[in-house]
Amino acid sequence: MTGQRRVIARVLSDADDHPDVEELYRRAAMLDSRISVATVYRTVRLLEEKGILERRDFGGGRARYEATEGGKHHYHLIDVDNGKVIEFEDPEHEDLMRRVAERLGFDFVSMRLELFGKKRAVAQKEPKAAAPKGRRKGETA
Repeated sequence: MTGQRRVIARVLSDADDHPDVEELYRRAAMLDSRISVATVYRTVRLLEEKGILERRDFGGGRARYEATEGGKHHYHLIDVDNGKVIEFEDPEHEDLMRRVAERLGFDFVSMRLELFGKKRAVAQKEPKAAAPKGRRKGETA
């Protein structure tokens, strides 16, 4: 593995998001200005072929990447308004999928779950009713 590929692999392993190739290039070039976008594309393809990296399509017309987590499953909730990806785990869902595979005569190998949603608007609180004018709070007529 070349020094430039090591830099790209480090950027990927340090990422806590799901960067696309352009973002990977931007981050890697900050560490080594000699890295080209073509090197990033070739490295991503190689890491994907070797099973080290997984390609994700969260919409928006660009592939995004994350390191493969052998055997550990997590899921993605994608905000369709801003593209933000939220990772979460759900052991109950994983257990259900294992049971489904078993019931259908399969050995469970892996799965993928991507949810797309919109953030709910926060409900506005009703303002408290003001005391009638001309009387102080607690005064009766």
